Amino acid sequence: MPESKPISMRYGQDGIKLLLPASTVVLEGENIQALSNPATAVREALANPIRSLPLSELLAMRKPRTVAITISDITRSVPNRDFLPEILRTVNEAGIEDNRIVIIIGTGMHRPSTAAEQEFLVGREILDRIEVIDHRADDSATLVRVQENPPISVCSRFAQADFRIVTGFIEPHFMAGFSGGRKGVCPALVDLETVQRFHGYKTMADPRADTGTLANNPCHEIALNIAKTVGVDFLFNVAVTRDHRMAGIYCGDLEAAHQQGCKQVAEWTTAWIDRPFDLVVTNGGGYPLDQTFYQTVKGMCTALPALGKNSTLLQVSQCAEGLGSDTYTKMMLQYNNDWPRFLEDIEASQNETRLDQWEYQMQTRVLNRIGLNKLWFVSDGIPQEMQQHISVTPILGQSSARERAQKAIDRYIEANPNARIAVIPEGPYTLLRRLQN
Repeated sequence: MPESKPISMRYGQDGIKLLLPASTVVLEGENIQALSNPATAVREALANPIRSLPLSELLAMRKPRTVAITISDITRSVPNRDFLPEILRTVNEAGIEDNRIVIIIGTGMHRPSTAAEQEFLVGREILDRIEVIDHRADDSATLVRVQENPPISVCSRFAQADFRIVTGFIEPHFMAGFSGGRKGVCPALVDLETVQRFHGYKTMADPRADTGTLANNPCHEIALNIAKTVGVDFLFNVAVTRDHRMAGIYCGDLEAAHQQGCKQVAEWTTAWIDRPFDLVVTNGGGYPLDQTFYQTVKGMCTALPALGKNSTLLQVSQCAEGLGSDTYTKMMLQYNNDWPRFLEDIEASQNETRLDQWEYQMQTRVLNRIGLNKLWFVSDGIPQEMQQHISVTPILGQSSARERAQKAIDRYIEANPNARIAVIPEGPYTLLRRLQN
């Protein structure tokens, strides 16, 4: 290899380091700094929210009997333990005791949390004080209908609470433009049928359902309308650094606070490109996001602006928990790399959205662009035989993922010495934008 430079990539909890040519373009946003005093910053934000009265004043006016607070599940690296104590202190000071507060983990269609994950999410002290529950989209006994046409059901403990606080963090999102805001209700707290409509074929086929896009994005609009129907009394969103510490706080009105956060996160995470690259190396976002192939698809789609029809994408992702849900796993293996047939089938049956089909549909955006043979995949977590049936070209062997990825890069460079190469160290946490010619 010509003169090279080491580049650290997100991979599991420890990351991996790859050697790439010195000419490689590193696509990453700003390395933002963490807030120096998180507790003080949270108190100031709660007292000076965006287009809203302070949380303490809202609680004093409303005098709620019960308060529900949502948090993201284990797939999101949200520093809950930095802000939940201050939110709970404000709620307690308004006269609401701990036994009238519930923290709801917005699992959407993800699996329930383990006891260890609940402690990781909120900390032992809060877990001992406050009731913490998972949303269960598949359990009708835990849901309440909030709209009939189309039918929408929501976690009853949230919908029936007298005061509702939604928390989360804002990052680029490959379907909804950005995470955070309204996504803390939909899909986080809704029923299976609503999740399926939210991710339906037509919605996912719309090119505006894309990273960094909110305007006329059907995925964003559906989620926002549902969140408004249910009602959110106070939003608390954060932006995070590369090591998952708070860098910005956007709280107050559901829409206004979220929009302000999205604007700043876009500025922080954007990397500009002028044309496609020959080889793009990316990842699944590291732990906890890259623990399933299902979530890994986000990293693939993030790279799309850097891909032309002749580009090759090398994706590394640990996937320690395998492909994802049983339904998703069966679907991927059923189609056995025949992604065109999958697209034909879901287009023909648009009135019936299969669980998790949306993730495979998003993966086909990349497959449509570069083809199966140029979507390279490296993982230690998925059985190698299984990797041969999930619409990727796996880089297999007995060596580690890092060694296999490095060997694939070296062979590509040997065959294409003048190739333009880019690497996306932060994977799906980066927002790629094309310069207009």
